[in-house]
Amino acid sequence: MTDQLETGFDWLSSTLGDWPVLGTVIAGNPGWRWLLASVFGIVFALLLRFVTGRIADRLDRFAGKTRSSADDILVGVVRSTTKLFFGVVGVLVAAYLVELQGTAADVRRFTAVIAVTVQIGVWGQRAVSLWLEDQRERLSETDPGAITTFQGLSYLVRGALWVAVVVFILDNLGYNVSALLAGLGIGGVAVALALQNVLGDLFASLSIALDKPFVTGDFIIVDDKLGTVSRIGLKTTRVVSLSGEQLVFSNSDLLSSRIRNYKKMRERRVVFSFGVLYQTTPQQLEAIPPMVRAIIEDTPETRFDRAHFKEFGDSAYLFEVVYYVLQPDYNVYMDCQQHINLELCRRFEEHGIDFAFPTRTLHLETHTGPALVSCEPRASSADRERLNDDQPKEDHEERVS
Repeated sequence: MTDQLETGFDWLSSTLGDWPVLGTVIAGNPGWRWLLASVFGIVFALLLRFVTGRIADRLDRFAGKTRSSADDILVGVVRSTTKLFFGVVGVLVAAYLVELQGTAADVRRFTAVIAVTVQIGVWGQRAVSLWLEDQRERLSETDPGAITTFQGLSYLVRGALWVAVVVFILDNLGYNVSALLAGLGIGGVAVALALQNVLGDLFASLSIALDKPFVTGDFIIVDDKLGTVSRIGLKTTRVVSLSGEQLVFSNSDLLSSRIRNYKKMRERRVVFSFGVLYQTTPQQLEAIPPMVRAIIEDTPETRFDRAHFKEFGDSAYLFEVVYYVLQPDYNVYMDCQQHINLELCRRFEEHGIDFAFPTRTLHLETHTGPALVSCEPRASSADRERLNDDQPKEDHEERVS
């Protein structure tokens, strides 16, 4: 192929070299060669643009038949090829068809490196933008709070991409980028240490957006705080409590806490207990579990699990009941529990069963034997004799008489 080109150039040189303008030597190349290189460069740029457009159209038709967003992003990346890039490529092709020496050859090489690197940066930025747009469409209804996180992440990715582009260009231009990279590394470490709390919350926000332990609108409990998630930001998450005030949590604190997400609950397990009086007969006790089962099975949106005579309490026979509410909504659960409680009251009244309440019975015993004697201590015979000796004799005689 090279020999054929050289043969063609020799023929053109012998044919057009005698022309007044085409034979003029400019920068070491005859005029006809400059003209040929220019025409070839323009044709190559137009052809490259046409082929790129056809490839984008084919990919677009293929992407319309699939549900994946990757092919849509690829179509957008191909279509983001700039007209300037096509022009620069045409100029470079023309420049490689002429013989350049020294500084001109270096400029040609640097121009090629800069054009390709910048276009790669444009492709990368377009890919990030299309990916963010796809995520925004997906999360606009389910988790709009995560859009802010992905947008902040896209800024970081774009910044890192263009920093890499600039460093690569400087390296190819002959600059020593080792000191620049070292400075960027030291500066990055210093910034990271100064903003470690902010960066921790930022990456925690990214983790929340990707892992989705909760989304906007979920009802969560964090330790002893509970409420509905209203917004997930880059640093904090806002929760509206049941009493109306707004609770603000840092994202890193949220991920290090135990979170109970009730929005993810598909059904609710309910356990409740009640007691009946100790005067209840065994036949009545035996009838209570089937009675409770019938009440729960007749209640809409519930599924019976079990009902048992659990234990002997301090002042009652204790029963434990477990059932499931088939909806996670708290109001539905309270409606079901209220219906069950009322039905229990009606059925117990019909069967003569009484609910227990905290009571204490005192049993008093009566004695019919001899009368109670005094509890005062009685003196011994020696003490009585000593007492008599200590008293005056006349008083003793008076007492005897």
